[in-house]
Amino acid sequence: MNLLNLGCGKRFHPAWINVDFVVTGPGVREHDLRTGIPFGAGTFDVVYHSHVLEHFSQEQGRLFLGECLRVLRPGGLIRVAVPDLERIATGYLQALANAMAGAHADYDWMMLELYDQTVRERPGGKMQEYLAQNPLPNEPFIRARIGKEMDQIVVHAQRPAPIRSAVRPHGLMRKIRHYIRRPDQIREMVLRRILRDEYRLLELGRFRRRGEVHLWMYDRYSLRRELTAAGFIAPQSQSATTSACAGWHEFQLDTDATGVVYKPDSLFMEARKPN
Repeated sequence: MNLLNLGCGKRFHPAWINVDFVVTGPGVREHDLRTGIPFGAGTFDVVYHSHVLEHFSQEQGRLFLGECLRVLRPGGLIRVAVPDLERIATGYLQALANAMAGAHADYDWMMLELYDQTVRERPGGKMQEYLAQNPLPNEPFIRARIGKEMDQIVVHAQRPAPIRSAVRPHGLMRKIRHYIRRPDQIREMVLRRILRDEYRLLELGRFRRRGEVHLWMYDRYSLRRELTAAGFIAPQSQSATTSACAGWHEFQLDTDATGVVYKPDSLFMEARKPN
């Protein structure tokens, strides 16, 4: 089968063609998926993407699903994993009830899970600040929410910030040579002087377009509706370990070799391209 893994990140398999916005490993093809999928119509038997769709706006997401339909062969399968808004909302309501009884740590986390990656204005946001606590006040709860990837996130969050020393070349000629070799720094210096206080808005806009924030969210109803609107048929909810893709568990894209789910907060859904 011809298999396509879009927005693969660090989870890819050599049996698949793996594409991401940047190169994340051997054989991963770099491509901006906002401009479409760089393959011809009817090329693949299976298209898979995990925690990618929510990083597009609703309108961009519809175009992206349309591209997935285009590159699939008739009868081909799409598998989509996204954060499950229904589970997040249910978890929030339960945490709210517990907070009213005095247990506030889980509530604090659920508020971050609900909002932080949508509204954050800097990398990592408040979620990273929360995970930087040592010890974490509710580690078992968070681990049950975000799964195996918690270890990697916590290590990054608790890592000391690097000490950066500003390079200040002395002498006019040294300064000229220094900045000639760094045209990006010259551009930023000019922009800061021209925009002044509005330069912060430019930085915010750049961050918001970098792909870290969530621009839309899905539940089992809305994702089924979007897949159907894109032209897919027979959308079905799945688990991390079940799939109509033959040998799914062998690829270890949603689970590791022992069956542990990478992102247990996910909604998994599959659908077909009509014959």
